[in-house]
Amino acid sequence: MINLLLIWSISTISVEYLQTLPMPVLVGVGGGIGAICRFSVDMIFDDGRQSLITINIVGSTALGIVISVPLTPPAVAIFGTGVCGAFTTFSSHVVSIVDTIETGNYSRAGIDVTVTLLASLTGVGVGQAIGRIIY
Repeated sequence: MINLLLIWSISTISVEYLQTLPMPVLVGVGGGIGAICRFSVDMIFDDGRQSLITINIVGSTALGIVISVPLTPPAVAIFGTGVCGAFTTFSSHVVSIVDTIETGNYSRAGIDVTVTLLASLTGVGVGQAIGRIIY
């Protein structure tokens, strides 16, 4: 319980302090958080393909929430650009698709592209709906 109180007091001070930092620093802080979250999801899934698709869908949904609620510019820098930007994995996903194509598995590559695109677009819409409900 003491640890939770300590974390709460530090986080309250940290939020006030973070808002005084320059935008590039805020994006970097968020990016560090997003990268740690992404690595954690990678560790949960053994198959890199499942991890990449899950990350892109969850990240798109989270970004939908971020863009649909009224946040301060520093909060958007941290959560939108930083966390969601570092968490999602478009470049890694493209490399995975190219690798799949090079093995001759065109149908799997096509399915991965289609599922990721449609599910991520849906995720943004769902995230915006959640954001509107929250706010």
